[in-house]
Amino acid sequence: MAQFQFVMRSGPTPGVTFPLDGDQLTIGRDSSNGVAINDAEVSRKHSRLSFQGGKFVIEDLGSTNGTFVNGQRLAGPVVLKAGDVVSLGEQIVLMYDAINMDPGATMAAPRRSARVEPPPMQQPAPVYASNPAPAYAPPPTAAKRTNMTPIFIGGGVFLFICLCASFFWWVDATFRWCVFFPFLSGC
Repeated sequence: MAQFQFVMRSGPTPGVTFPLDGDQLTIGRDSSNGVAINDAEVSRKHSRLSFQGGKFVIEDLGSTNGTFVNGQRLAGPVVLKAGDVVSLGEQIVLMYDAINMDPGATMAAPRRSARVEPPPMQQPAPVYASNPAPAYAPPPTAAKRTNMTPIFIGGGVFLFICLCASFFWWVDATFRWCVFFPFLSGC
């Protein structure tokens, strides 16, 4: 019999394990979630885990900062494998793990207040070009913000120069130099 869990690699409580019990669990900041992670980067209802065919399937629930499996942002449901790294946004990193259990064995669970050292991080398996991954989308790129102030100032200066040039062209074309500029010689 196998039992599944998440081990927090980085986030507010590194080393804490989250046993995954049940057919459907939600991950999020709200305390009503099966996996509750109190961090501003995690949405109230961030992701959903569904137990299907002896495996957990994870999907993002429209979270603000995204759900990633092995560095790839989820665009649909993905089946988790032991050793997969699940990230919620950029700061929260969870290791998905399967534990083979003896049903007759006595279990000892660590207290949540005790600091538990996480096991060494495993490298994610390489993804080869021959293995299609339609459920993944490319990771988000940071949007570069453009400062619009110089553009508005430049546009305003250009408009002012055009207006001045138009005015002087009109004065010259209608012979009104003496009307607008009586101090000129010859007026």
